[in-house]
Amino acid sequence: MDILKMLGINKTPSKEVAKDRLRLILIHDRSAIPPELMDVIREEILAVISKYLEIDSSDVEIALTRTNDDAGNLPALVANIPIKKARIDR
Repeated sequence: MDILKMLGINKTPSKEVAKDRLRLILIHDRSAIPPELMDVIREEILAVISKYLEIDSSDVEIALTRTNDDAGNLPALVANIPIKKARIDR
């Protein structure tokens, strides 16, 4: 575990953080997916995953980004969902 992260010290310069946030906002705006739909997608993804895994829903990150592959620069939905443990009662 990164001790600097635990203390709230971010090694990434604020300029880079701001640039990344702006990039995500622009990608989101260009994807033509309304924020309400993103909220619904988020809730449904978490509901399905919660059936099988115990997750930390307070630290979930779901965002639109871009992929660079042979098909071009395509939008992608990226989810970072911290898993506490598997549900064995299923």
